[in-house]
Amino acid sequence: MPIFRDISLTAYVPAVTAAPVATARRVSDKVSRMPRIGLRIVTAEYSAHHLQVLEGLEAVRKRPGMYIGSTDSRGLMHCLWEIIDNSVDEALAGHGSRIDIILHPDGSVEVRDRARGIPVDIEPRTGLSGVEVVFTKLHAGGKFGGGSYAASGGLHGVGASVVNALSERLDVEVDRAGKTWAMSFHRGEPGTFAGDEPTSAFSPFEKSSSLRTVGRAPKGVTGTRIRYWADRQIFTKDAEFVLSELEQRARQTAFLVPGLEIVIRDERQGEPTETSYRFDGGISEFAEFLAPDAAITDTWRLTGSGSFTETVPVLQASGAMVPTEVERECHVDVAVRWGTGYETTGRSFVNIIATPKGGTHQQGFEAGLMKVLRAQVADNARKLKVGNDKIEKDDIMAGLSMVLTVRLPEPQFEGQTKEILGTPAVRQIVANVVARELASRFASTKRDDKAQTALLLEKVVSEMKARISARTHKETQRRKNALESSSLPAKLVDCRSNDVADSELFIVEGDSALGTAKLARNSEYQALLPIRGKILNVQKASISDMLSNAECASIIQVIGAGSGRSFDIGTARYGKVILMSDADVDGAHIRTLLLTLFFRYMRPLIEEGRVFAAVPPLHRVIVINPGSKPNETVYTYSEKELHALLTKLGKAGKRWQEPIQRYKGLGEMDADQLATTTMDRAGRLLRRVRVDDAEAASRVFELLMGNEVAPRREFIIDASARLDRDRIDA
Repeated sequence: MPIFRDISLTAYVPAVTAAPVATARRVSDKVSRMPRIGLRIVTAEYSAHHLQVLEGLEAVRKRPGMYIGSTDSRGLMHCLWEIIDNSVDEALAGHGSRIDIILHPDGSVEVRDRARGIPVDIEPRTGLSGVEVVFTKLHAGGKFGGGSYAASGGLHGVGASVVNALSERLDVEVDRAGKTWAMSFHRGEPGTFAGDEPTSAFSPFEKSSSLRTVGRAPKGVTGTRIRYWADRQIFTKDAEFVLSELEQRARQTAFLVPGLEIVIRDERQGEPTETSYRFDGGISEFAEFLAPDAAITDTWRLTGSGSFTETVPVLQASGAMVPTEVERECHVDVAVRWGTGYETTGRSFVNIIATPKGGTHQQGFEAGLMKVLRAQVADNARKLKVGNDKIEKDDIMAGLSMVLTVRLPEPQFEGQTKEILGTPAVRQIVANVVARELASRFASTKRDDKAQTALLLEKVVSEMKARISARTHKETQRRKNALESSSLPAKLVDCRSNDVADSELFIVEGDSALGTAKLARNSEYQALLPIRGKILNVQKASISDMLSNAECASIIQVIGAGSGRSFDIGTARYGKVILMSDADVDGAHIRTLLLTLFFRYMRPLIEEGRVFAAVPPLHRVIVINPGSKPNETVYTYSEKELHALLTKLGKAGKRWQEPIQRYKGLGEMDADQLATTTMDRAGRLLRRVRVDDAEAASRVFELLMGNEVAPRREFIIDASARLDRDRIDA
């Protein structure tokens, strides 16, 4: 088989330019004498005719990732939101209050609005209709300072044209001036299709293109309908519109634009489903929705504005771009709420476009928070018993749920995907607004404001003390070895092994079970920590209450990896943590309380699959064998399993000892029974605790273990019909 290689002559002859004629001849002779193995000679010539110029939308099809990030489902969703955001910008400008999104069975998607409609008149510089300009010309639109939009998300003028370039077919209908106008495109080129399918015969316009009039629009009715089929030559085969992401983004947008209704209709599978989102409470309602924990403050709105000047090129009537200094107005609106937890839940937006990687507005928000809260803590240092310690950003952000929005004309983003705001002046404006509004909240004489600001300061200081305490634990409390003594709780029965991966910590319910477990364990790698009854419900308690609780503090101290934000799983002292409680309702309650502690303050252990629940048996059945054959011991783990066993033995004609032993607790077991059934690796049964969806799990924990009683009561009533009565330990 021939071997093909690219070989540059300059690689073999570095002195070609020194003796061009003689050297080139020698090289030619040398190459002609080479074995013929399929060599392809590439010259070093490089001139202007080698340059490739991509015209119009060719650049988009050649490098789609530059405009939409990727060509998988993420890029497909980005295209859809480029179209939707145009309708949202109209709603922001006060035109239209409803947007419909329809996912069709043939893979296409349609977006409808009742806004002003894309202009259909002729754009003078190009001689094309406004519709064709928007969908075929890069960097063309109504958002470049022409006065049509004070603040919008689409600022580069490439959204609709990029979607058009990456679509096998795109149809647009516009209701305007009493008529319905229509135009179709094939991979960015205007023309007409012979049928309704994207694969129908397409005829591009040859001499000139024009809008078609396809009907009459009712008087005063305007709007736009866009339907497109993504080009499978561009996108991967598995790229698809993800309904959950679409619903999440629609909900988010409805929060950010109060009064706007977004309706999603999915017709792709079987019976169509329709979901509608509309929220009149704005970002305050959004912050409440995002909050995963019980509140210690109300949702505070911090609003204000500021102006700045910047020099930008402005298009003159003559067609020239002239640098001009313009005055900009930046409006800031923030909703903040602190809760009892330690996680930070935040969203930031610029003109309703999400900025997941932050930017100057988020930097300003954090700077404003730090300035005010550091000053307040310093002013109340003696009352809060702060000492010389300094609060840090993580202390302030713990338990914070916030929605940050700024609106300004022509913001500077880093890249077309608009994930980071780059306008420098926004940082100081946001910092000033947040500092001023938050300081006035602390200076308020209202009873509610004074109570809530006092609770907030206590929480911030508690977070600071917890961080310092955790750092001290991490630095000073390590697994003991031959050269150091242990300062761990006296009730801990530790193992001998220093191998973290092989070691196991059993958290045991009660001292009676501890005595049996000591005899049943393998002391080489199994450690025991007893707890007394039901620990503190940390879903309701504050961090300081949790740390002051003896049982919770002992568990955190023994595991040795800290808690909350400072938790470092790399310093955990045990490879497995096994919760061993009685097989009854109280045992299940204790296990739930322990899991709540791990979920809120040591979640990485659960996420890495290192937390387990032991499964002790409920019954011990001794099967009587005839003659001298020893009796057989069988353990069962539920009433259903016991009845099935007894039925099986009865059919086989076997007898068993009466009464059947029913274990009410771990302490009733002998050491060998506990070892065989629950602790010995050879025969035990463990349930691994996993968190597949942290946010969903967090909501369930808040429902079942939180302060709000009414939702929990509703849940119990609604779920009672699905309850398996056999699982009730009565």
